[in-house]
Amino acid sequence: MKYYLIVGEASGDLHASHLMASLQKEDTQAEFRFFGGDLMAATGGTLVRHYKELAFMGFVPVLLNLRTIFANMKRCKEDIAAWQPDVVILVDYPGFNLSIARFVQKHTEIPVFYYISPKIWAWKEYRIRNIRRDVDELFSILPFEVEFYNKHQYPVRYVGNPTVDEVSAYLAAHPRSDADFRRDNQLEDKPVIALLAGSRKQEIKDNLPDMIRAAEEFPDHQLVLAGAPGIDPEYYLRFIRGTSVHLIFDQTYRLLQHAEAALVTSGTATLETALLGVPQVVCYHTPIGKVIAFLKKHLIRVKYISLVNLIAGRGIVRELVADTMTVGNMYAELERLLKDTAYRNQMLEGYREVSQRLGPPGAPACAAREIVKILKK
Repeated sequence: MKYYLIVGEASGDLHASHLMASLQKEDTQAEFRFFGGDLMAATGGTLVRHYKELAFMGFVPVLLNLRTIFANMKRCKEDIAAWQPDVVILVDYPGFNLSIARFVQKHTEIPVFYYISPKIWAWKEYRIRNIRRDVDELFSILPFEVEFYNKHQYPVRYVGNPTVDEVSAYLAAHPRSDADFRRDNQLEDKPVIALLAGSRKQEIKDNLPDMIRAAEEFPDHQLVLAGAPGIDPEYYLRFIRGTSVHLIFDQTYRLLQHAEAALVTSGTATLETALLGVPQVVCYHTPIGKVIAFLKKHLIRVKYISLVNLIAGRGIVRELVADTMTVGNMYAELERLLKDTAYRNQMLEGYREVSQRLGPPGAPACAAREIVKILKK
């Protein structure tokens, strides 16, 4: 069968590449064509557009690149219509993908499947109308989404979480060795505080300076910053020059594996940190903290921002968001994590609860089996 996949960022490229590999096992005649990235290209098929040509984040960048965005959307629609796949599989990236779904449903007979649901439960819940109208099957990777969509009379299939697969595979292949980690990265013989400051420049700019100020108050520890893919080392230097922070790239899981605690900007990194068993403080600063705090209280429909707390349905990790993200608050929470054994253990027990709710590894394989089974019907 012919599969057309569309992703818009690096995480989508990773998850889609694993899904493609699983589809190849279920369907030996699988052909792929996609808007994607290098990992998908390495799996096989034809790369039509790289996600780097699509990924414009924020109001001003989007406004300045409208012509490119519309040209890419037009190209995608024409390409789907010309290739006539057996299914279009969308991966997150709702701004672009829901427009493609509308076109496919309106102008073709091709079914539309969504792998990794857009997070409409947090913001833009009205998009459920578009999903109900234009998406034939939705495969969820977050267990609490099932209840959300059921509330809207739209059945979804929970297939497990691919981050569980990625962390499990990493741990199986990489036994812990503190000595090797320190030697390979020229680190001191001190326990590590990991800094995960986000994957975009604006997030790094907003979060990293205060994260460093708070963590530097623990001189018995060394600070190690995980460099994000696609961010030039020079960009980090403007924030870490003159500090004791060590910057490393392409070792986020390894860093967390050897960390005693972590300051983590909200996102998938909070879940990865939990699955790797590292006590954390979730930090997310915005330049207009009081406004965001008001929106969070009155408009945003979820109680938490971290995946850890959302999956558990309760506050397992402390979230310092907008006006509550201060150096003092981060310091106080780090001190508890480093010095209060009972508090650490309580958080680690909460992580085990999260792991149980997510279920065992196998999300891409489960999704692939379901996709092929539905298409064969």
